[in-house]
Amino acid sequence: MRKMNMKTLIEELISLKQEGAYWDFKREWYSDNKIDDLLHDIICMANNLENHDAYIIIGVDEKDYSIRNVEEDPYRKNTQKIVDFLRDKKFAGGLRPVVVVNEVKMLGGTIDIIEIKNSFNTPFFLLEHYKGVMPNNIYTRVMDTNTPKNRSADIEHIEYLWKKRFRLLATPLERIKYYLHNRLEWSDSPTDWVTVKKYNMLFPEFTIEYTLDDEGNAYQYYLFAQTDTTPHWRKIRLCYHQTVLKEIEGVSLDGGRYFTPVPLTGGISFVEGKCEWDIAYKYFVKDSLIYIVHQFYYEENNSEEIFSHDAFERCILIFSDEQEHQEFREYVQKNWEQNNYFSKHVNVPYMGNLKGFDMNVFKQQYINMQILRKMLEAFRIL
Repeated sequence: MRKMNMKTLIEELISLKQEGAYWDFKREWYSDNKIDDLLHDIICMANNLENHDAYIIIGVDEKDYSIRNVEEDPYRKNTQKIVDFLRDKKFAGGLRPVVVVNEVKMLGGTIDIIEIKNSFNTPFFLLEHYKGVMPNNIYTRVMDTNTPKNRSADIEHIEYLWKKRFRLLATPLERIKYYLHNRLEWSDSPTDWVTVKKYNMLFPEFTIEYTLDDEGNAYQYYLFAQTDTTPHWRKIRLCYHQTVLKEIEGVSLDGGRYFTPVPLTGGISFVEGKCEWDIAYKYFVKDSLIYIVHQFYYEENNSEEIFSHDAFERCILIFSDEQEHQEFREYVQKNWEQNNYFSKHVNVPYMGNLKGFDMNVFKQQYINMQILRKMLEAFRIL
């Protein structure tokens, strides 16, 4: 589905003049004597069968779909109040729906949208009774109808929600990304001398391997932070049966003591419309496939690997999510004139001289990265 802003999305849903499998209209906020209805509706939406973010749209009359201003509603709640409300409830496994309350100005008044984020943690259900919401009942939403409070959803819908949690309905690439989170479920596979392969012990059709033969002899600035600066470039392959799902560049650092995917390359231009970057940087984004593989290959109980891993991560940026990445880029564009302040106390490792390479370029790349790391720290405390 194409990405759109919240107002446009809600306008489209209102224009349908009907409720649906992941959206519901409420004329006004839930009063105190209907607070269990709020909990029930959130759970049903979190367990929707469309694999979609869900929306409880407050301030829209369910009969004629006219706008009802909620600004003076005495029972109005913001995100924090909803989060606090859910935190007090005993959900199975401590897993709660993630919700955000969005205010949207419409022609006719202000409406609120309780946005329930799509999640693989389904089914959400309570372990303890809360007013009319029953413990261990699994609620969902079929078309425009919620499961009644005194019942559980039909068995085929419950099965769907559990399959969703364990990624059994996901694509092979989404499944292997999920399985890589747990390194203990993977075991070494007998291989020839040119590859190192592991397979998932529960789903052995999923494998991950990397080559041992060098793929070129190029250098990157982060190699010089290691004791052994010799590059060893590899190919990482994620496979389902005999199908290669994804191929990723890898690098063996510090004489083979540490192995990781090659970080992504980003850049920033300080002149609008300029095609070339003024500064480049290496980075990972958490929860991306490449970062999960980065985590997968790191053995924290190996002292030599810890040293190499830490030296490597001091040479790259790691963002919490793509939104933080893009907001940081904008911050750097506006604040790069302060780079001299952030460059204080940057120590460049010894790089020597390599035939055919401009060592000043590597040194500047290393310095720029340390400046960006300090700027990222400053950005996060704004």
